[in-house]
Amino acid sequence: MKARKTKIYSLENQLKKTIFMKKTLLLLLIVAFAATVNAQTSDKKWGIGTGAGAYGTLENGGIGILPELYFSRYLSPRFDLMFQGNLGVFRSTVKNNDLDFKNLLLNLRLKLSNETKNLRPYLYGGPGLLDVNNFHKIINFDAGLGTKYYFGPKLAFYIEAGYLHGLVATRNGISMRENYWKSTAGLEFNLGKSKDSDMDGVSDNKDKCTNTPAGVAVDGDGCPLDSDGDWIADYIDDCPTVAGLTSLKGCPDTDKDGIADKNDACPDVAGIASLKGCPDTDGDGITDLDDKCPNTKKGWKVDASGCPLDKDNDGVADSEDDCPTVAGPKENKGCPVNKKEVKLDQIEILNIKVGAVHFVSGKTYITEYSQAILDKMIKILIENKDYNINISGYTDSQGSDADNLKLAEERIRTTTKYLESKGISSDRIIKQNAFGEAKPVATNNTPAGRLINRRAEFELFITK
Repeated sequence: MKARKTKIYSLENQLKKTIFMKKTLLLLLIVAFAATVNAQTSDKKWGIGTGAGAYGTLENGGIGILPELYFSRYLSPRFDLMFQGNLGVFRSTVKNNDLDFKNLLLNLRLKLSNETKNLRPYLYGGPGLLDVNNFHKIINFDAGLGTKYYFGPKLAFYIEAGYLHGLVATRNGISMRENYWKSTAGLEFNLGKSKDSDMDGVSDNKDKCTNTPAGVAVDGDGCPLDSDGDWIADYIDDCPTVAGLTSLKGCPDTDKDGIADKNDACPDVAGIASLKGCPDTDGDGITDLDDKCPNTKKGWKVDASGCPLDKDNDGVADSEDDCPTVAGPKENKGCPVNKKEVKLDQIEILNIKVGAVHFVSGKTYITEYSQAILDKMIKILIENKDYNINISGYTDSQGSDADNLKLAEERIRTTTKYLESKGISSDRIIKQNAFGEAKPVATNNTPAGRLINRRAEFELFITK
């Protein structure tokens, strides 16, 4: 009866062992499949670890030094698969007998930090097979904790401690269970090469911007640096150290006038682009910052300081001066008092033919031919002290109306200065009328016609 019970007990243990082995094999197949599925998910997918430490049995008190070697495979940001084993030199003395332990383990390592940290703690555990004296094969499992410190992407120092629990194994009627602890330290070498499509030093597995242009500095995610955090990469940001607007290539616009502060001469007050972002209240083309006469009437011509032009310096703006080249009081509209602005019935136009003087296209200087004409008229004026003169200026049709009017004014002024330089008093030059391209006397369709229209005409008269 006793022998029968022993046989039944042995069969039960053998059945349990067979069931456990099948479950273990199934677990290994599942883990191996997971490793294959996750094989392309990170840099340096393979690791080789080698170290040494103390191992000791709990039942018999033995202790020894065990070199170990393991291979690891990256599965996911949280898990690694480890195939681990000692080098077969663990010795334990039990009742004067030397026992030789060899243990192979297939562990799953749970990582407790991400790959950006140098110090990375972890937990581990899994099934194994213990061989005692090359005779007793004991199914066991282990669990423990450890940490790795990465000196770089390829090398880490690790230290860990754990517990290995052996299940009961029976061979030739002898039941055995081996439980022991271990504490090891060593180095792990990481291997593998990951794809880096844009060659920015960040693998495609971690690169959130895989199309970064060559040579552009990137952050840890492989995206172009954005120092000022304005969502505009530094390499296309004209103002990379201060947040700005996309429309202005990353530069700020404090006064919101559409001109970047770096190009805005008046960054704190809205202005216009033609004046580098500065305002021009009176619209005379001179910024308020430089305008000494900020309230000039609209349309008046001004000088560089923004004040109305006053060629004769009589205090009457040229735009309101009936005699802009000869000084006169404001009460007489800028004309000299002795220059009598008489009505038509108070003057007698002299029937003296004086030829017009003509100018080179776009120019205001007096030609030698025109000087000869002016000299004849000057002689008449000198010989007749009661004679006065009016001057009218014209241009051809080339150019804009505004430019032609200005050109006609300049030609009148040049002619006036020539007369004054020859001794004709300015108070005898009564009117200067600029007509620009108006009142042509010839066609503007030919060079000869345009020359005739580029003229200054004169009118001699006396007052009654």
